[in-house]
Amino acid sequence: MYAYRQQVNTRPLHVVPQHYVEKPIRTGKVVRKKVKKKKKNLFLELFRLLVNLSFLSAFAVFVLPTSYNTLIKQVFYPTKLDTEIGYKNVLAKENPAYSTSVNLYSLAFPTVNYLSNNLFDNQLLLTPTIQKIHSEVTTMYQTSEIKSLKDQLINLMRSYPTIKPAIYVWEYDQGQYVDINADKIYPAASIIKVPVLVRMFKSIEANQFTIYDEMKMIEQYRSSGSGNLQYSQANRNYTMDYLAKIMIQDSDNTSTNMIMAKMGGMDDVNVGLRDWGISKTYVRTWLPDLNGTNKTTALDMAKILYNLDNPGFLNINSREYIIDYMSHVKNDRLIKAGLGEGALFIHKTGDIGTMLGDAGIVFAPNGKKYIVVILAKRPHNAYQGKEFIVRASELIYKAIVG
Repeated sequence: MYAYRQQVNTRPLHVVPQHYVEKPIRTGKVVRKKVKKKKKNLFLELFRLLVNLSFLSAFAVFVLPTSYNTLIKQVFYPTKLDTEIGYKNVLAKENPAYSTSVNLYSLAFPTVNYLSNNLFDNQLLLTPTIQKIHSEVTTMYQTSEIKSLKDQLINLMRSYPTIKPAIYVWEYDQGQYVDINADKIYPAASIIKVPVLVRMFKSIEANQFTIYDEMKMIEQYRSSGSGNLQYSQANRNYTMDYLAKIMIQDSDNTSTNMIMAKMGGMDDVNVGLRDWGISKTYVRTWLPDLNGTNKTTALDMAKILYNLDNPGFLNINSREYIIDYMSHVKNDRLIKAGLGEGALFIHKTGDIGTMLGDAGIVFAPNGKKYIVVILAKRPHNAYQGKEFIVRASELIYKAIVG
């Protein structure tokens, strides 16, 4: 046994075939066990090879040529022909994919195509809204609250438990006021068109465009909801004067979107609001804003209305246009319905179903003048919202005018 072990152990290793292994057992004998080799599935290997070749072929045919000509070549290997007519025209005729130009800014900021709020050098940009330290508007001087009127309005609110109002009233003679949730943020609905209108005239005063400039009504501006411009023929031109007039008098949504686009977008309105010291009013959605994402407060809106008479804020021409538009609003069924005979009212209404509101300045026949803003959250299209605003307007008029 000892000799056999010695003979096996001294045998050169290369003599033992690789498919045999030595396995010692208790008897001391060496057993060589044959290991079966796994057979390869030729069909599976061939299928994998064909799939890989197909992928590589498709990549080489469809991806590499387009990527090279539209990105790599234009960025890293520009030629004179790339900037002239001939080369690109030839490629575009042979393959439309070659006519695509590379916009490195869009590659770096892919969301700018649908989140942009500014335009410079024909390039869409996303710029922040910055609030100025010094406001361009003045604030109403408040003296004392009209407690008797506030108590009447609170009692009226108890009669309409489903209506959640915000009310601000300020009279010019003595600076007395009423504040009920006036600083609480509410959906703005179409009342947001007041700061849009003011911002438009501030842009005109800055010589960015004129009241006589024209805009073409294209499909991207067409908007449902209030107003008839949505039914007009595409590619017709309208003056800024006409667009502003129907935005206020008819509460036209399409014209509002056109005006905001003319000024550079929604954020241009927000920039103006921050410059004016209006902190809680902003635009977030093109009209119609049925979900109420555009916001305001009764106090913010009152500040804007107050500064319509501010010669340091608007020049006389702008004020005349604004007052003319706002004195011919066709919806006279809210605050105006509660005013006494002979009273004049410049205002703007708003209605998105769940929020009904009206904001303006009342001129009474006896010379009294006051600002009134009423925003009322309500069950969708509930008639009680309208009824509450009319009755509140009656109480306010009688308390201030007499």
